Amino acid sequence: MAERKASVERNTLETQIRVAINLDGTGKASFDTGVPFLDHMMDQIARHGLIDLDIKAVGDNDIDDHHTVEDIGITLGQAFAGAIGDKKGLYRYGHAYVPLDEALSRVVIDFSGRPGLEFNVEFTRAMIGRFDVDLFYEFFQGFVNHAGVTLHIDNLRGRNAHHQIETVFKAFGRALRMAVALDSRMAGQMPSTKGSL
Repeated sequence: MAERKASVERNTLETQIRVAINLDGTGKASFDTGVPFLDHMMDQIARHGLIDLDIKAVGDNDIDDHHTVEDIGITLGQAFAGAIGDKKGLYRYGHAYVPLDEALSRVVIDFSGRPGLEFNVEFTRAMIGRFDVDLFYEFFQGFVNHAGVTLHIDNLRGRNAHHQIETVFKAFGRALRMAVALDSRMAGQMPSTKGSL
């Protein structure tokens, strides 16, 4: 089996970002983004997705975290698109429900080749520490546009905004783990009646 790894760099006037992933990893993670709460959420993807993930970012955080968070989503999406390969033998679909105390979220993903995001999270507050929760939509929009996935995110309940988004990222990691797994019964076959994704 070919290694399903990718390393992507994105350099703009606003950010310089490097993302390296291994889809068949063990959940090893290293982050240096300048956005500590985002690092905490990226760790959920690695740990619960069993994806090795290394992200380094320098951004214009003196303005705000918007460009850094969005561009990390974009670059992570590009890395997934590169690592996933031709999609033959892929499970393709993944889903997960994850609770954390009073909060519960559902994430469903399809490596369809068609970018689409449904993000239904009504946060109970606008800031978690110094992190603007609106930026999570920008992160996931950047990801789906560049990974070429359809992604449905629903926070079904929750009173604590930290719990709300942590359940989203844990469920995202678990859904990714399911979707990128290789199905031995589909070996060499495209998981689509169209013959391509």
